[in-house]
Amino acid sequence: MGRKNIYFVSDFHLGIPDHAHSLEREKLLVKWLEKIRHDAEEIFLMGDVFDFWFEYKNVVPKGFVRLLGKLAELTDAGISIHLFRGNHDLWAFDYLEKEIGIQLYRKPVIRNIMGKTFYLAHGDGLGPGDKSYKFLKTIFEFRPNQFMFQWLHPDVGAWMGNYFSRRSRLAKMSRAGKEEPFFDKEKEMLFNHARNMHEQFPDVDYFVFGHRHMPIVTNIDDNAQLVILGDWISHFSYGIFDGNKFRLERYEG
Repeated sequence: MGRKNIYFVSDFHLGIPDHAHSLEREKLLVKWLEKIRHDAEEIFLMGDVFDFWFEYKNVVPKGFVRLLGKLAELTDAGISIHLFRGNHDLWAFDYLEKEIGIQLYRKPVIRNIMGKTFYLAHGDGLGPGDKSYKFLKTIFEFRPNQFMFQWLHPDVGAWMGNYFSRRSRLAKMSRAGKEEPFFDKEKEMLFNHARNMHEQFPDVDYFVFGHRHMPIVTNIDDNAQLVILGDWISHFSYGIFDGNKFRLERYEG
């Protein structure tokens, strides 16, 4: 049977809230990747695969070998895999590209997929407001700051990153089994961003994001839809496009 589906998935945040729970989710994710390999034409990882990731020149973070091995296996089999770096894994540079064959992106991309036009991005820092995060984002993406962090011993850098990662709001929500607040369409930054972008790019059919941890498909107008993919902490959701329709599904394992 020929490959015919495009898959989208986001926000695994591997590493939180602790090793045991992260490993359980990683194993489930690998099972899902094995399940879809028979009909996957392309797989889009829409960001925050890891809750903390920093690549030194000759060192990468410890762990996640099951996922990385499976992704390498899929690219070796000819399946294209794309990674939109999120706000938690923005310090992924070239290791995943060179070692596994994953194509990396940081900025939004507009692509034609099976005759439909997609606007693709992780979603952080887009839309109006959230000025404090946007300022923090510029600090994290400032190359001299990355260069200085690189001079920390990897054990020190990884300890710092994981220390703050496991004390983040998201890690606390994960431990407590809580989810993101209710989706308010008119107040949602990604909805407003998609609506504004649709005015500039009226040919876009689907605006697909991660970041917000809510599985949402909603109309922008009669011609375009906003898709927020959810996560693999609470929802275990993913998107699938078969050339005719985009739908969200949940993996039960």
